[in-house]
Amino acid sequence: MSRLDLFIDRMVSQRACLDFAIDATAAMTGPVFELGLGNGRTFHHMREHIVGRDIYVFERAVGSHPDSTPDAEFTILGDVRETLVQTLEKMGPVASLIHADLGGHNRAKNDAFARMVSPMVEPLLAKGGLMVASDRMYFETLSEVALPDGAVPERCFIYRR
Repeated sequence: MSRLDLFIDRMVSQRACLDFAIDATAAMTGPVFELGLGNGRTFHHMREHIVGRDIYVFERAVGSHPDSTPDAEFTILGDVRETLVQTLEKMGPVASLIHADLGGHNRAKNDAFARMVSPMVEPLLAKGGLMVASDRMYFETLSEVALPDGAVPERCFIYRR
Protein backbone atom coordinates (compact mmCIF):
# COMPACT_ATOMS: atom_id res chain seq x y z
CA MET A 1 0.00 0.00 0.00
CA SER A 2 1.42 3.39 -0.95
CA ARG A 3 2.04 6.14 1.57
CA LEU A 4 -0.67 8.15 -0.20
CA ASP A 5 -3.16 5.32 0.32
CA LEU A 6 -2.17 5.08 4.00
CA PHE A 7 -2.64 8.83 4.41
CA ILE A 8 -6.06 8.78 2.72
CA ASP A 9 -7.18 5.85 4.89
CA ARG A 10 -6.04 7.75 7.99
CA MET A 11 -7.87 10.95 7.03
CA VAL A 12 -11.10 9.16 6.02
CA SER A 13 -10.99 7.14 9.26
CA GLN A 14 -10.21 10.16 11.38
CA ARG A 15 -13.19 12.07 10.01
CA ALA A 16 -15.56 9.09 10.37
CA CYS A 17 -14.43 8.46 13.95
CA LEU A 18 -14.54 12.13 14.95
CA ASP A 19 -18.02 12.57 13.49
CA PHE A 20 -19.19 9.43 15.33
CA ALA A 21 -17.68 10.66 18.61
CA ILE A 22 -19.02 14.20 18.23
CA ASP A 23 -22.51 12.83 17.69
CA ALA A 24 -22.24 10.25 20.49
CA THR A 25 -21.10 12.86 23.04
CA ALA A 26 -23.33 15.74 21.87
CA ALA A 27 -25.48 15.64 25.03
CA MET A 28 -22.41 15.89 27.30
CA THR A 29 -21.34 19.25 28.70
CA GLY A 30 -17.65 18.70 29.42
CA PRO A 31 -14.91 20.24 27.31
CA VAL A 32 -13.20 18.63 24.35
CA PHE A 33 -9.44 18.12 24.34
CA GLU A 34 -7.42 18.11 21.10
CA LEU A 35 -3.98 16.62 21.75
CA GLY A 36 -1.72 17.92 19.04
CA LEU A 37 -2.78 20.81 16.82
CA GLY A 38 -0.45 20.41 13.86
CA ASN A 39 -1.84 22.54 11.05
CA GLY A 40 -5.25 22.57 12.73
CA ARG A 41 -7.41 20.54 10.35
CA THR A 42 -9.07 18.36 13.00
CA PHE A 43 -9.42 21.29 15.40
CA HIS A 44 -11.16 23.27 12.66
CA HIS A 45 -13.43 20.30 11.90
CA MET A 46 -14.37 19.92 15.55
CA ARG A 47 -14.93 23.65 15.97
CA GLU A 48 -17.33 23.55 12.99
CA HIS A 49 -19.29 20.56 14.34
CA ILE A 50 -19.23 20.80 18.15
CA VAL A 51 -21.83 23.05 19.74
CA GLY A 52 -21.80 24.32 23.32
CA ARG A 53 -18.50 22.79 24.46
CA ASP A 54 -15.11 24.44 24.83
CA ILE A 55 -12.27 22.89 22.83
CA TYR A 56 -8.86 22.99 24.50
CA VAL A 57 -5.79 22.31 22.39
CA PHE A 58 -2.58 20.83 23.80
CA GLU A 59 0.51 21.63 21.73
CA ARG A 60 4.22 22.31 22.14
CA ALA A 61 4.14 25.31 19.82
CA VAL A 62 1.36 26.67 17.63
CA GLY A 63 2.11 26.55 13.92
CA SER A 64 -1.38 26.06 12.50
CA HIS A 65 -3.14 27.81 9.66
CA PRO A 66 -4.61 31.11 10.99
CA ASP A 67 -8.18 29.89 10.31
CA SER A 68 -7.44 26.79 12.39
CA THR A 69 -5.79 28.36 15.43
CA PRO A 70 -7.57 28.31 18.80
CA ASP A 71 -7.86 31.40 20.97
CA ALA A 72 -5.04 31.76 23.50
CA GLU A 73 -7.28 30.94 26.48
CA PHE A 74 -8.02 27.53 24.94
CA THR A 75 -4.41 26.73 24.04
CA ILE A 76 -2.37 24.74 26.56
CA LEU A 77 1.27 25.02 25.55
CA GLY A 78 4.03 22.67 26.64
CA ASP A 79 4.99 19.02 26.75
CA VAL A 80 1.86 16.84 27.11
CA ARG A 81 3.64 14.78 29.77
CA GLU A 82 3.41 17.87 31.94
CA THR A 83 0.30 19.66 30.64
CA LEU A 84 -1.97 16.61 30.87
CA VAL A 85 -1.06 16.09 34.54
CA GLN A 86 -1.54 19.81 35.26
CA THR A 87 -4.91 19.81 33.50
CA LEU A 88 -6.10 16.82 35.52
CA GLU A 89 -5.11 18.61 38.74
CA LYS A 90 -6.89 21.79 37.61
CA MET A 91 -10.04 20.39 35.93
CA GLY A 92 -10.41 16.76 36.98
CA PRO A 93 -12.04 14.05 34.80
CA VAL A 94 -14.20 16.37 32.70
CA ALA A 95 -13.44 15.76 29.03
CA SER A 96 -16.43 14.61 27.00
CA LEU A 97 -14.22 13.90 23.99
CA ILE A 98 -10.48 13.62 23.58
CA HIS A 99 -8.82 13.43 20.18
CA ALA A 100 -5.15 12.54 19.80
CA ASP A 101 -3.08 12.55 16.65
CA LEU A 102 0.33 12.72 18.26
CA GLY A 103 2.30 10.20 16.28
CA GLY A 104 4.73 10.54 13.43
CA HIS A 105 5.80 8.14 10.70
CA ASN A 106 7.69 5.69 12.93
CA ARG A 107 5.24 3.04 14.19
CA ALA A 108 7.53 1.75 16.96
CA LYS A 109 8.10 5.28 18.25
CA ASN A 110 4.35 6.03 18.02
CA ASP A 111 3.56 2.89 20.02
CA ALA A 112 6.10 3.76 22.71
CA PHE A 113 4.65 7.27 22.98
CA ALA A 114 1.07 5.90 23.15
CA ARG A 115 2.07 3.55 25.99
CA MET A 116 3.68 6.46 27.86
CA VAL A 117 0.83 8.96 27.40
CA SER A 118 -2.16 6.60 27.85
CA PRO A 119 -2.06 6.68 31.68
CA MET A 120 -2.04 10.50 31.56
CA VAL A 121 -4.98 10.73 29.16
CA GLU A 122 -7.19 8.06 30.74
CA PRO A 123 -8.12 9.93 33.96
CA LEU A 124 -9.13 13.09 32.04
CA LEU A 125 -12.10 11.43 30.35
CA ALA A 126 -15.52 11.91 31.94
CA LYS A 127 -17.91 8.98 32.42
CA GLY A 128 -19.50 8.26 29.04
CA GLY A 129 -16.79 10.22 27.23
CA LEU A 130 -14.96 9.04 24.13
CA MET A 131 -11.33 9.05 23.09
CA VAL A 132 -10.43 9.02 19.38
CA ALA A 133 -6.80 8.25 18.60
CA SER A 134 -4.72 7.77 15.49
CA ASP A 135 -2.70 5.12 17.31
CA ARG A 136 -3.69 2.21 19.52
CA MET A 137 -3.78 3.36 23.14
CA TYR A 138 -3.26 1.35 26.31
CA PHE A 139 -5.99 1.95 28.88
CA GLU A 140 -6.96 0.00 31.98
CA THR A 141 -10.50 1.33 32.43
CA LEU A 142 -11.59 2.37 28.93
CA SER A 143 -13.22 -0.02 26.46
CA GLU A 144 -12.46 -0.09 22.75
CA VAL A 145 -15.50 0.80 20.62
CA ALA A 146 -16.28 -0.67 17.21
CA LEU A 147 -15.36 1.66 14.38
CA PRO A 148 -18.17 3.44 12.53
CA ASP A 149 -18.95 2.91 8.86
CA GLY A 150 -16.31 4.50 6.67
CA ALA A 151 -13.41 3.99 9.08
CA VAL A 152 -10.54 1.73 8.08
CA PRO A 153 -9.39 -0.74 10.77
CA GLU A 154 -6.04 0.08 12.40
CA ARG A 155 -6.09 3.66 11.07
CA CYS A 156 -8.07 5.08 13.98
CA PHE A 157 -9.26 3.83 17.37
CA ILE A 158 -12.14 4.80 19.67
CA TYR A 159 -12.34 4.21 23.43
CA ARG A 160 -15.16 4.85 25.92
CA ARG A 161 -15.25 5.39 29.67
